[in-house]
Amino acid sequence: MEQDRPWIAADCVVFDAHERLLLIRRKDEPYKGRYAFPGGFMNVGETVEEAALRELKEETGIEGRDPQLIGVYSDPARDPRHHTISVAYLVFVHEAVAIAGDDAASAEFVENWNGLSLAFDHNRILQDALDTRARLRVTKMTHG
Repeated sequence: MEQDRPWIAADCVVFDAHERLLLIRRKDEPYKGRYAFPGGFMNVGETVEEAALRELKEETGIEGRDPQLIGVYSDPARDPRHHTISVAYLVFVHEAVAIAGDDAASAEFVENWNGLSLAFDHNRILQDALDTRARLRVTKMTHG
């Protein structure tokens, strides 16, 4: 795929009230059949936050809100198709049922997610998400 600039994507790391992690199984290459976070490419005219929540809804049927920035991932080799910059967000949901849609072969809340080998650089994003979640919890406890 020829291009003259990086593509911009958004990913969501979602935990529910039971500490389960929302994952999709990729329907297409690259990483077909592997677990990944819901996410995808931005559309012209939307913010990265809007893209993240749209992709979450399209791939899992879950309405997210109040996305919290985890980080920006820009390694040119993170996506074998082309140079992709991803902005990752942490989203919390209390109770939700995941229903696969768009380019997800399946979508589910996974209980035993520690040690899974995720697609792309999503294991790195997960570690950063756990750090972000811990920071947010400390901030919430100290600031009411």
